[in-house]
Amino acid sequence: MSEQTQAKKWYDNRWVRAAIPALLIHCSIGTVYCWSTFKVTIAEQIGMSKGAVGWAFSLAIFFLGMSAAFAGKVVELNIHKSSLISCICFTTGMVGTGLTIKFCTGPLALVLIYLFYGCIMGIGLGIGYLTPVKTLMLWFKDNKGLATGISIMGFGLAKAIATPIMEFLQNNPKLGITGMFLILAGVYFIMMFAGHLLLKKPADWVESKATNDSFKAVSMFKKPMFIGIWLIFYINIHCGLMLISYEKQLLENKFAGLAVLATIVAVVPSVTAICNALGRIGYSTISDKLKDRATIYLIIFSSCIFICLLTFGLSSVSFLIIPLLMIINLGYGGGFSTLPALLDSRFGMDNISKIHGLALSAWAIAGLTGNNLSLLILNNTTSEARSEGNYNILIITAGALYAVAMIICLLMVKERKKKEA
Repeated sequence: MSEQTQAKKWYDNRWVRAAIPALLIHCSIGTVYCWSTFKVTIAEQIGMSKGAVGWAFSLAIFFLGMSAAFAGKVVELNIHKSSLISCICFTTGMVGTGLTIKFCTGPLALVLIYLFYGCIMGIGLGIGYLTPVKTLMLWFKDNKGLATGISIMGFGLAKAIATPIMEFLQNNPKLGITGMFLILAGVYFIMMFAGHLLLKKPADWVESKATNDSFKAVSMFKKPMFIGIWLIFYINIHCGLMLISYEKQLLENKFAGLAVLATIVAVVPSVTAICNALGRIGYSTISDKLKDRATIYLIIFSSCIFICLLTFGLSSVSFLIIPLLMIINLGYGGGFSTLPALLDSRFGMDNISKIHGLALSAWAIAGLTGNNLSLLILNNTTSEARSEGNYNILIITAGALYAVAMIICLLMVKERKKKEA
C-alpha cells in the first residue's frame, strides 16, 4: 500500500469529511441566535427604534429558509460550491453590518443592516445550514438521526458559546460593536473555510444529474405526506418562537418582585440554550431506534402540550415557567435535527437536499409569524394581576397549536400499517 493510499485512508473518514466540517459550519452560522446580545446596542448606535432594528433578525431567518428552499439543486450537485457561497455570504454580512454601524446612522443604516444582516447573511445561513446534512447522512448510513443531530446541535450550541465572547468584545471600549463584528467575521471565515475544504461525500456515492434535473419542487407540495411534514415542522418552530422569543419577559412576569428574579433571569437562558442543543442530539438519536421516525414528533408535541396545560392550569406556581421553557427548547431543537432523517424515510436520499430545503421554507414563514403572534396576543390581552399582556394566554395558545400539530402528524405523517391480504 502506497503512502498516498495510506494518507487517504487516514483522512477520508466520516469524522474528518462530515462531522467536523459540519460542526465548523453550524457553530459559525448558529450565532444568528445571539441577536438579543447586541440588538439594543445597534439601535442606540444608529439612532433607530429597537422594533425597527428587530426586523433584521426576522429577515435573516426568512432568507435562511427561502435560500435553503431554492439552493437545494446547487447543494445536491456541488457541496464545495455551496459551502464556499455560504462562507462568503455569512462573513460578508457580518463585516457589512459592523461597518454600517460604524459609519452610518438613521434610516440609511437601517436599510443597510437589513441588507447585510438580513439578506446577505441570511442567504449564507440557509445555504450553510443545508450543505452538510446529506453528506452526514451518507457517511452515517446506520445512524442518520445521530449524524444530523451532531451537526444541528452545533447550531444550537453556538449561542451558548458565542454570547459571552460577544459580550466581552462589544464591551471593550477599544473595539465596540464594530470591532466585535469584524473580529468574529474573521474567526468564522477561517472556521467555515476549513469546513469547506474538509467536507466531502463518500467516494462510493455519485450524484445523478438526470435525477437532479428531473426534480420538480412544485410536485412536492402536491404530496399530502410532504404537506403534513411541512405543517408540523412549521407549527413546532412557530410555537417555539412564540415562547422562546419572550423568554426573559416570561421569567420577569412570573418572578416579579421576588429576590431571586435577577438570578433566574441570568441563569435560566443558559440552561434553556443547553436544552435546545440537547434536544437536537437527544431526540435525533432516539429517532434512530424507532420503527417510524414520525413518532419522535408525537413525543415532542405530547410533552409540549402537557407542560403548557400544566403551567396554564397552575399559573400561580411561578417555578413551572422554568420546566416549560426547558421542554419547549428541547422540542424546538429536536424538531430541526429529526427532520432530515424523517424526510429520507419518506422520500429517499436521491433528492434529499432539495426536499430538505423546501421543508426549511417553513422556518422562513415561522420566523415572521412566531414572535409577531406573541406580540399581537400581548397587545390585546391584559393580565388580571397587572396592566400588561397576559402571558398565560400566550402559553395556552401555544399548547392548542401543538395539539393541532399532533393531529396533523397522526393523520398525514405517521406511517400506516399495511393491511394483510
